[in-house]
Amino acid sequence: MTQHSVRFKQVDVFTSVPFKGNPLAVVFDADSLSGDEMQAIARWTNLSETVFLLAPTDARADYRVRIFTTKGELPFAGHPTLGTAHAFLESGRKPKTPGRLVQQCGAGLIELAADARVTSDTTSEATSGGAWAFAAPPARMTPLAANQHDALRAALRSDAIDFTATPCGVDNGAPWLVVRLASAQAVLALDVDYAAIEAIAASVGAHGVAAYGPHDAHGPATFEVRCLMTGLGRGEDPVTGSANAAIAMLLEEQNRRPGERYTVRQGTALGRDGRVHVAYDDAARKTWVGGHSVTVVDGTCRLG
Repeated sequence: MTQHSVRFKQVDVFTSVPFKGNPLAVVFDADSLSGDEMQAIARWTNLSETVFLLAPTDARADYRVRIFTTKGELPFAGHPTLGTAHAFLESGRKPKTPGRLVQQCGAGLIELAADARVTSDTTSEATSGGAWAFAAPPARMTPLAANQHDALRAALRSDAIDFTATPCGVDNGAPWLVVRLASAQAVLALDVDYAAIEAIAASVGAHGVAAYGPHDAHGPATFEVRCLMTGLGRGEDPVTGSANAAIAMLLEEQNRRPGERYTVRQGTALGRDGRVHVAYDDAARKTWVGGHSVTVVDGTCRLG
């Protein structure tokens, strides 16, 4: 690796308040780096994901990304997608189409939009406050076998699982076992057996559990979400775009959509306050997952 410096940002995603969302490292102009070098940097940042910005190889894309956890590379992840869009635009780079971006990644081309309908009731927030949304990529769904339901109840240490909405593995590039609970309070009360959860999630090809439950009518959001990771290291993810996309698409599949738009609170159990906005565009047959991002660290990173 030739020694040189590139621009580096650390962005907090799904929040407009620093330290309340999910942090992301973004390394610009990373075309000279090998996959092994990217992995080494991702291990060093020690964040859930580090994104490397590259020149696109598809003429339709504004940029290309490679996304690494401390353990390996992901074809797609939601909070890196939104955080990278924020970092790209804040650096002064311009989209090919105003108000739209196309990200090239391992899962293909991901469309993003600055659209008040999917992030806020005010247009100014979508254009000036870092609020963007991505169109959820296609997902493969695998229902959890009924003979696993008792094991799931025991692993989550909860009698509040709503089995009328069948737990389901949803793989949109980052595979999750999506489980509905009776209430937001039941989600927050979870105290899981990670070893048991890992085996159950693996049975549907998932790397963790995305648990969600409804808030009361006048609560802080429509749903409370917790994402409990197993496959790439055990622990809770603060705010998760891919999992919220998975939940949104399963709600559609199971005819449980709460409306054309809804909101999510995530990270509460970790002292965060992540906010996710979901919107269904039935005409275009797209599901949009969005939120704000804010830059916390802006500087350079020495490579080599």
